[in-house]
Amino acid sequence: MRQITFFCFAALLLTCCGDSEQQLRERAVLLCQYVPDHELREQAKDYMTADFYAVLDTMFHMPSHEAMDHEWLYYFVTGNGGSIADFEVQGVEMTDKTHAIATVLVRQQWEDGSFDAGNDVEQHRLYMEKVGGKWLMSDFDEHKADCIRHIAINRREQAVRQAVSDYLVQQIGARYLQGQLCVPAMTIINEEDTCLWGDFWIFWYNISGDTLKTVSGGNHTGKMTLRHTDDGAVYVSHFESTEDGAGYDASARRIFGEYYDEYQALHANETVREAVRREQLEQYVRDNKYDVHYYQDYGWPAQEL
Repeated sequence: MRQITFFCFAALLLTCCGDSEQQLRERAVLLCQYVPDHELREQAKDYMTADFYAVLDTMFHMPSHEAMDHEWLYYFVTGNGGSIADFEVQGVEMTDKTHAIATVLVRQQWEDGSFDAGNDVEQHRLYMEKVGGKWLMSDFDEHKADCIRHIAINRREQAVRQAVSDYLVQQIGARYLQGQLCVPAMTIINEEDTCLWGDFWIFWYNISGDTLKTVSGGNHTGKMTLRHTDDGAVYVSHFESTEDGAGYDASARRIFGEYYDEYQALHANETVREAVRREQLEQYVRDNKYDVHYYQDYGWPAQEL
């Protein structure tokens, strides 16, 4: 009797709000088609609340390497094995007149239309909000909060990297023979509170056709002290660098401390250093829309970006 009373009350609530359970189910089925799967479809804007779409749009327009570090944020219910999500709306619960939660069952369907018999059915929650008379997706498995946290962390990381880059260009790059562009390359070894340890390189380039030709460059490693202003800005207030020549190893051990072995392994690996340089140079070229496809150090073959 208690269960019957509950279902009658739920049905009455849905009827009073002007939306039958069947209508909400059908709407939830439609909204499921716009759950992100490695990309945010532009049409999704019409099926999501403005704030949810804005959060996802911000996240999906971050630098592409972020997808590698936090890829689960870029697909909510789908893996990387060439499958697509097959949704089934199990039920819809209204929490108030303008909010509802749909319980969604998901199976992974292969591109040929078949299902993996060993693949479990997963249960997810689709959050819906009625805006302007339409039910829109307002969240999915509470990923909105995850995305907001991720964006905040990313913005802080980008602010720190920009502060380090500015310091390298303005304070250290100014000592070198200058060209048209100064593009540092940096490997962050560790960061704690206001201290950052890293392997930093300075490179000046001239643009020659479709090639960046190196004018000058050099290595500067050590520990940077960061300061945060009240308006959220970050700047480098002090840089303690390793010594040249005979004093190098002793100063590196002192400055890097417990991170010395990790630093030395990266610093001594030319393949890793060059990969970091190429990746960050590619990002710089994309961000600034330069029509260049190669970079070349003096006396060495050009390398493709």
